[in-house]
Amino acid sequence: MFERRIQKQLHEWAEKNNRKPLILRGARQVGKTTIVEQFGKEFDNFLSLNLEKKEAKDLFESTDDVKMLLPLLFLYDNKPQRPGRTLLFIDEIQSSPQAVALLRYFYEELPELYVIAAGSLLENMLDKHVSLPVGRVEYMALHPCSFIEFLQAIGEGRFVDWILEARLPEAFHQQLMLLFNSYALIGGMPEIVARYAANRDVVSLSDTYNQLLNAYKNDVEKYAETNTQAAVIRYILDEGWGYAGQAVTLGGFAQSAYKARETGEAFRTLEKALLLELVYPTTHTIMPATTDLKRAPKLIWLDTGLVNYAAEIQKEYLLSKDLTDTWRGMAAEQIVAQELKALSNEVGKKQKFWVRAKRGSSAEVDFVYIYGGKIIPIEVKNGHNAHLKSIHQFMNETEHDLAVRIWSRNYAIDQVTTNEGKHFKLINLPFYMIAALPNILKKIET
Repeated sequence: MFERRIQKQLHEWAEKNNRKPLILRGARQVGKTTIVEQFGKEFDNFLSLNLEKKEAKDLFESTDDVKMLLPLLFLYDNKPQRPGRTLLFIDEIQSSPQAVALLRYFYEELPELYVIAAGSLLENMLDKHVSLPVGRVEYMALHPCSFIEFLQAIGEGRFVDWILEARLPEAFHQQLMLLFNSYALIGGMPEIVARYAANRDVVSLSDTYNQLLNAYKNDVEKYAETNTQAAVIRYILDEGWGYAGQAVTLGGFAQSAYKARETGEAFRTLEKALLLELVYPTTHTIMPATTDLKRAPKLIWLDTGLVNYAAEIQKEYLLSKDLTDTWRGMAAEQIVAQELKALSNEVGKKQKFWVRAKRGSSAEVDFVYIYGGKIIPIEVKNGHNAHLKSIHQFMNETEHDLAVRIWSRNYAIDQVTTNEGKHFKLINLPFYMIAALPNILKKIET
């Protein structure tokens, strides 16, 4: 078991006086169960129940009295109830609407009990007239492993603090870029990372990638409401990986005959299962960063390693000299989106990019990052500062003076002036330092 960033957040949750039952969100196979089981070792009592098992589900549906239910859970899990702290883990909670409703009573009647619930298909259940107890639960998101977590898993954790504090000597730049390219190739699915850490052999990972992809396909019936929707979802899971990092048109997606409504419903279902995200643009350079749903979204998948394997582009990484050139730049956009997503464990946080509102304009910035009430533009591109035309246009329209370029070269902060005379700071961030972005912005702002 290697260290995950979310472990710190779990400790902070457990130490709160006003702690509520925690719903841990994340796609299947991102490590939710493993994380909670590891966390459970720190408690005097740890109960783990998977509600996909009929006996466990029936137990939760046998009573509304949580004080009566708790000793029954110890009996079911064949464990004695010792004095001290107890952590109850309810896995696949979407299998039982009654268990979801009981979260309220755990909070109100057993506040001393630590409760974590997880369910990768929870959002789909909530659409079926089942509601979470408002104000009685809190949320946390678990993503695939970030590059920082990857470094710790493969025994290169000595670099982590240097990266996060943005003080890594240039002498290590090439080594870190090679490590990041390995991460971008294999991705951050925990089982993949663990196997790679053990043998450093990409070819041997094929079976694991296949198992992960087949598991997602086998879930289709669990959230598709009609045969047509199931067919569209399967089509996306078969053909959609090759569109990662690209703007997509819903009607006729991937050369299919499916209509925009059918494809849109299927994409939204997969979004709820946290397998992908449709990233829509904003036209704003000043808060609020309102989303423009009339424009084409970019498709960002859960994990770059799954994309590379399913789209059969792993060899591109071996042939390309620069990540920004790999797979026509789409590989870089996918991995940057994944790293930016990993900066927060907030549930439901949507990523965005920027397009200029002016009719006929082609200006587009790859991503925007909201920090300190500012919309900060992020471009993924090598080359001279003057070639960042879209960032220059963005900076001409905004009120602040911060922009970010993610690239394969060294970390630096440049002073740049647009053709309209706007001065701004351009933070040049190597791929392996994306995790340091909040700390860098904090230092600049103070």
